[in-house]
This record gives sequence, C-alpha cells and structure tokens, in this order.
Amino acid sequence: MVEDQLRVGLVGAGRWARTTHAPGIDDHPGTRLVAVWSRRPDAAAELAAPYSAEVMSSPEELVASVDVVAFAVPPSVQAGLATSAASAGRHVILEKPLAADLASASRLAEEVRRREVCSLVMLTRRFAPETREWLAGLQDGGGWAGGSVTWLSGALLDDGNTGSSWRHEDGGLLDVGPHAVDLVDAALGPVVEVLAAHRSPDDLWQLVLGHEGGVTSTLSLSLRFPARPTVTDVSVFGGGGLRALGAPETSRADCYASMLDDFVAMVHSGAREHPCDVARGLHLQRVLAAATSLAGSPSGVRLGTPA
Repeated sequence: MVEDQLRVGLVGAGRWARTTHAPGIDDHPGTRLVAVWSRRPDAAAELAAPYSAEVMSSPEELVASVDVVAFAVPPSVQAGLATSAASAGRHVILEKPLAADLASASRLAEEVRRREVCSLVMLTRRFAPETREWLAGLQDGGGWAGGSVTWLSGALLDDGNTGSSWRHEDGGLLDVGPHAVDLVDAALGPVVEVLAAHRSPDDLWQLVLGHEGGVTSTLSLSLRFPARPTVTDVSVFGGGGLRALGAPETSRADCYASMLDDFVAMVHSGAREHPCDVARGLHLQRVLAAATSLAGSPSGVRLGTPA
C-alpha cells in the first residue's frame, strides 16, 4: 500500500541512475521515488519528470525529505554524502565500491553501524537466483581447494563511459573488482590476504588471493577487453570437482528488484545485517586497497637470461 512505501531520494542523474536506479525504485511496490538531486540540475529535472519526483537544490534538502537515500555517483562523491545521510538516520542503498579510499569507506561503515540504519551495496549478481543457488550448492560439495574469476569487459572502449573519470583512472579493479572478489569470497570463504597483484599497461588486473583456511583464488579483470558480451567466468574446484557459475541469466532490472525486496524487508523488520550490507562493502574495499598497494610495489622477481 502507498502508505507503507519507503520514500526514496536518488543522488545522481547519470547513466545508471537513469537506466537502473530510478526505474527500479519506481517499479517496486515497496518504494517510491520522491526526490532527485544531482550536481547538474538540468539532468536531475530530466530524470525526475517521468516519476513526478521533486528536484532538490541540495543533498541536505533531499535527505530531510526521504526515508532512504540511493546513490548513483562516483565513489569519491558517494562516501561523504552517504556518511551524512546515515548520520541523519536515513537508510542507504550504495553503489560499489563504497569510496575512493579505505579511510572514507571505514567512516561510512562506522556511521551506518552507529546510527543503526539499513544498508545494502549493489553487488548485482549476488541478488540473482542462479547465484544464490550456486552458492548454496557449494556447501554440499566441500573440499574446495581454489577458484578463479575471469571478468573481461569492453566498457571503457565505447562512448557510454567517456564521462566516468574514476573508471578510466582505476580501471577494472574498482569497477568489476568488487563483484569478482565478492563472488569468490562468498564461494571459498573470507579473503585474508592479497598474495599477488599486477596491472598491465592496457589495464589487465591479475590478482592472487589467499582465503581463510589456506585456499587460493586467481582473478583476471579488465574494462578494456574487446568482448561483446562481457566475459564472466567464475568457478571453484577441489574434492567436489569443478563448479562453475554460468553466464548471467537474470537481468539487471530483476536483480535490482530482488535487492529492493531484501532492503524493504530489512527496514520493516528491523534487521540491520545482510550478506551484502555496508560491512561487506568495507571488507571488499580492504581487499581492493591491498591489491592497489601491492600492484604499485616492485615485488616481481625477474629471471636471468636462459643459458
């Protein structure tokens, strides 16, 4: 019913705000898009019009008028604004990564915990039924010794992301990295160490992760690979054989709706913990920070010239 709907304010009016967040919030029976703010007022007005949402003059004005704030802005912008929203007692729907740096992500996570507000991070594939079934099935196999993720996209080769400076600067690690690390971490257990990290000149990231219990995984990530559609291969192997998570079957829109199902249930039930909440986002941020630090170190060992 309308009186039970959560009033949602959307921060951002870019590509993902237009194609995913706004229509997803508007379509869900438990939420209503009531306010939009963007640094570009004209873009905010264009986005808000089809939903009869109000264009706000500042983030503070938006926060004051809603129950929930959803973010569709770069990580460097999200961190500060989301921390302020949580401080005001607003529930938050967050994009990944949480922030541009670990310190900002830690402050955001601490404020969400302190104010006891609901939070979810948009780790898209975790909300797909096939992913949930795959992860549940891994519990029966046991004896997993390792895993691998190959996530190769040409997102930065087309015009759709020309204005996304953070993606061009940080490449695949901060964009698809959270998804990849999240999946392999959920499958094999918590990542406790980044054993190796390398970034090639053409933005191919390759990581070796150490998981709790001595299991290892390897990740290959890029946003500059000429692949259509995006290549996403995720698998684990060991005593239970090899278990692969196939190509995405559930649309982004349906994953977003599933996320909102969980979010609305959290708010109304009083639950504050979820496998994809802000604490999860902070864990992923720690892994990304360690990988960035290691990739910037001359840790490779060069071999001598063969005889």
